[in-house]
Amino acid sequence: EVQLVESGGGLVQAGGSLRLSCAASGFTFDDYAIGWFRQAPGKEREGVSCISDTDGSTYYPDSLKGRFTISIDNAKNTVYLQMDSLKPEDSGVYYCNTPSRSYPWGQGNRVTVSS
Repeated sequence: EVQLVESGGGLVQAGGSLRLSCAASGFTFDDYAIGWFRQAPGKEREGVSCISDTDGSTYYPDSLKGRFTISIDNAKNTVYLQMDSLKPEDSGVYYCNTPSRSYPWGQGNRVTVSS
């Protein structure tokens, strides 16, 4: 059974930083690309970052480039999202999953950025 467990969210002031973690069981990150998604209130879940399992290349929407950094620790089977210079519009619940959203969603990580 695949489980994705996110942690590290919280409340932060605008301009601050947070580091999210997502630990997986039931599959290994070095076999799949993995990404982070977020869902703001009243909005659809959107992808915010992705990292390739083959060459470690990363993807970010233009609006997040330079502020968000995705990384993987394959030994811990954990993916991280370092979020810097946070803005109120970054608030939402953050999840990890494969880019094709292959696995059941975890409980998510609530991030609240106050202005």
